[in-house]
Amino acid sequence: MAKLRRYFVTGFFVTVPLAISVVTLYWIFDRVDGVMAPLYDRLIGFHIPGLGLLTNLLLVLLAGVVATNVIGRRVMRRAEHYLLMVPVFRAIYAPVKQLILAFSPENETGFKRVVLVSDPVRGSALGFLTREFTAPGIAGAPDEMLAAVYVPTNHLYLGDVLIVKLSELRYPDLTVEQGIRVFLTGGMALPASVPVRSLPLE
Repeated sequence: MAKLRRYFVTGFFVTVPLAISVVTLYWIFDRVDGVMAPLYDRLIGFHIPGLGLLTNLLLVLLAGVVATNVIGRRVMRRAEHYLLMVPVFRAIYAPVKQLILAFSPENETGFKRVVLVSDPVRGSALGFLTREFTAPGIAGAPDEMLAAVYVPTNHLYLGDVLIVKLSELRYPDLTVEQGIRVFLTGGMALPASVPVRSLPLE
């Protein structure tokens, strides 16, 4: 009975995440495919699974091509400017865009790297370096290099911004993707060994 119980518990923790992942992927596929599928059903006369999804992916690719073009970038910025003048749209669009851009490796204002910072309240805290800036010295004192560190307190969507000296940061050997996984799992995704350096690896 002890072996059966252990096998069952092990099987449960293997199959449940797998089942949830499969169901989630199927739900996303079904929702995205369903956006354009009715149009194709009327045009063609029968349903082709995946055609709507393919169209959406091509539209996203086209938007990326337009956004990387100089003229297209200007047009999109102008359109975004007018759309942000709509109060309801602005309240939804702006926070969502900021959150998505934070994970983009090409975004200069996104999460740059995982850092370890000393917090007088919580001790050492894991966070994301988001900005490095200079604080001019007062009364002839030298300029001071500071850093803004985002420390999530509720998964990734809510958190605190700590301003610390750049020299006080420590750099765990974790990628931004690994850091995100650590926060989403409550720390359970931390490797058994994490080297921490005083300077970041470029």
